[in-house]
Amino acid sequence: MLYFPEPCDVGNPLVTSKSERTVAVITTSRADYGHLYWPMREIEAHPALRLELIVMGAHLSATFGDTIDVIRSDGFAIAAALDCLDLEDSDVGMARTIGSAISQLTPVLAKMRPDILLLIADRYEMLAPAAVALALRIPVAHIEGGDISEGAVDDAVRNALTKMAHLHFTPTEDARHRVLAMGEQGWRVTRSGAPSLDHLLRSDLPDRSLLEASLARPLADQVCVVAYHPVTLHDDTTAESGALFDALSDSGLEQIIFCFPNADAGSSILARRAREFCAGHANAALYVNLDHLTYWSLLRHASLMVGNSSSGIMETPSLALPAVDVGDRQRGRTRAANVIHAGPNAADISRAIARAVSPDFAASLEGMTNPYGNGDASKRIVAGLLAAPDRSTLLHKRALPLADGTLMFEQSS
Repeated sequence: MLYFPEPCDVGNPLVTSKSERTVAVITTSRADYGHLYWPMREIEAHPALRLELIVMGAHLSATFGDTIDVIRSDGFAIAAALDCLDLEDSDVGMARTIGSAISQLTPVLAKMRPDILLLIADRYEMLAPAAVALALRIPVAHIEGGDISEGAVDDAVRNALTKMAHLHFTPTEDARHRVLAMGEQGWRVTRSGAPSLDHLLRSDLPDRSLLEASLARPLADQVCVVAYHPVTLHDDTTAESGALFDALSDSGLEQIIFCFPNADAGSSILARRAREFCAGHANAALYVNLDHLTYWSLLRHASLMVGNSSSGIMETPSLALPAVDVGDRQRGRTRAANVIHAGPNAADISRAIARAVSPDFAASLEGMTNPYGNGDASKRIVAGLLAAPDRSTLLHKRALPLADGTLMFEQSS
């Protein structure tokens, strides 16, 4: 039984900081950079906050597009760049990446000693900065805790980061309740929404002609964006992908644009299969790196998204874009009416695609809302960073009492 007492200001330690507070931000890939872009802009712009940006992992990999160059071109000052992504495309490589990141981050954070370390989401390599911060007694703020993706190691990583963090900015109301259910004090938890959605309100997205120039190809009337990643809890992380490629081959879609897979075990196999697919289909293309503005513009001009990326769950609802979620990777996530789940077999995926592109389904999405927010997450996150209490108060978590064996939850006030 869940017990939620009424919100109460008594004993709430939130106070407004009056001195400059250093916030170190970690980004490891193009995916989280797109989510962190506007929170970092807000941190930069506030006179009471100082941004220290640490870039690591796939950002420094030529295989994944050397996306550190995108960060530099956006004008962010990089405090440290750490090349920690292991070259082996396997679970062993993932584990070694964590170890390398811990080794390289330790002297950086020990010297920097930020007031708060800001992390996002659920990538396995995020365990490294959280572990280092824990040892160095640096408070951690975590974005997008409390969500669910039962088919990936991301789910366990996200929950581990939640318990290692001291401030929480959740993407949905359900996620906020899950974080509270993990025993986190109410004043630590804010429902911010997903900051990637801020691009829709705050970024100047390329129009169709600029998008076509960036892609170096004209867009068809019907564009399908495919974002598919390894299913990291499976022994064979790419086993479900055969059904996806079979369904796409038989789909009759006018144009298919593949996004590059994440740096997880099996990514090289997925990239090779996508290249082979494109070689046999004149209407298909694979892009190693689509910067966040190009990506959002592509979604705006697309007719459909297919795959197992969190983007299909969290971001497509803001555009009322039909999305087919394939297989186990995102199982359990809160989802809006535009998302159609398909089992990992070609027939199920084909049926879902046919339904998604039907005029009736598109018409049914008119006026829909996105449970992941409306584009003001960055302001909420920065307000929470500013209002956070001192380091000592943040670091000392309090175990909540039990009533008849049931954890008593605290609502955030």
